[in-house]
Amino acid sequence: MTSDPDALRLDKWLFYARLFKSRGLAADRIEGGGVRLNGQPCRKPGRVVRPGDLLVVSAHGDVHSLRIVALSGRRGPASEARMLYDELGDTSENR
Repeated sequence: MTSDPDALRLDKWLFYARLFKSRGLAADRIEGGGVRLNGQPCRKPGRVVRPGDLLVVSAHGDVHSLRIVALSGRRGPASEARMLYDELGDTSENR
């Protein structure tokens, strides 16, 4: 666990942001090579993320480019989770 209040484990952040239904699924996807952090492949679920970091997440048949704007201490409702990131280059609107 990190003692830095401005940092959070990547698997926890993905779970809290509601990109995965469980922290285990998030960790599996990270270990499987489905996540890039700040342009670099990341296979460690315990990697620390901070606001401003860029993520590319391949999940559920889509690729999401995100900028982390906030951290959370819990998995809240979807409306709260959506406030944790900005989606960059959203391709769902271009279909």
